[in-house]
Amino acid sequence: MKILVTGGAGFIGSNLCARLLDEGHTVFCVDNLITGSTENIQAFIDHPHFTFLKQDVTEPFDNDAEVIFHLASPASPVGYLEHPIETILVNSTGTHRMLELARKNNARFLISSTSEIYGDPLVHPQREDYWGNVNPIGPRACYDESKRLGETLVMEYYRQYQTNVRIVRIFNTYGPNSAIEDGRMIPNFITQALKNEPITIYGDGNKTRSITYVSDLVDGLIRAMFSPNTTGEVFNLGSSEEHTVLEYAQMIIRLCNSSSEILFETSRVDDPERRRANATKAQTILGWQRKVGMEEGLRETIEWFAKRIAQYSTVS
Repeated sequence: MKILVTGGAGFIGSNLCARLLDEGHTVFCVDNLITGSTENIQAFIDHPHFTFLKQDVTEPFDNDAEVIFHLASPASPVGYLEHPIETILVNSTGTHRMLELARKNNARFLISSTSEIYGDPLVHPQREDYWGNVNPIGPRACYDESKRLGETLVMEYYRQYQTNVRIVRIFNTYGPNSAIEDGRMIPNFITQALKNEPITIYGDGNKTRSITYVSDLVDGLIRAMFSPNTTGEVFNLGSSEEHTVLEYAQMIIRLCNSSSEILFETSRVDDPERRRANATKAQTILGWQRKVGMEEGLRETIEWFAKRIAQYSTVS
């Protein structure tokens, strides 16, 4: 099939492109490289069924895709706090343009939303029918609220035009192709541990997260797109295994055989206290299950980060 992946040079997008190429699809990758990187797609840049276009999806362009995975958006606090207006526009104007393209092509459409639409949740674990607890004017709102608006646009295209759409809310994901300076928990901890630098924890370390390896997340995206009875549906994709931030830091220090100490700093504004997906719907309808265990996934990620850090050190 002809598949368009926006944000395809990003962390999750590049892993998705690789999987789609392995399955024999023709992949058209669009990314403006604000937070994505051509390094992430270098392994298959010359693949005969792969095309890369440096393009901002808020600007007009045409494509004859049969399937659209709309992943374009800064997704880490470092990314969206540095580019707040661009984040709002890609999740509103960019989403609108991609929905129009899907409607014109009669294409399948998936938007990658986020667990951040739940804000600092008052319901735990978070189910798809929970509306969230979000600060609409805080510094994180450029991401949280624009993703919520993107979901609204998707559902209006479903109601008004019967466009073949689905929404996936992605919980904390980790693995190869994460940016070294990503700013999120796992990349930060691994980078600091490998360099034997202090591990920075924002808050007292008792906030909780559940993490999913990127290959499992990509499998869920593909299942959500192509499984029957998914049109107009919303799916959480995330692990149900919940640990404190301090526990993740201690585990990564051990796996890296690091001498890093732990440094506690002031909590980030509006940072959720607890985060864990209720993924029962994805398990039931999509048959999705996590396959990569946490320690296995962390070892793979640490190995990838170690190679990337060594590569940068050699270049510099």
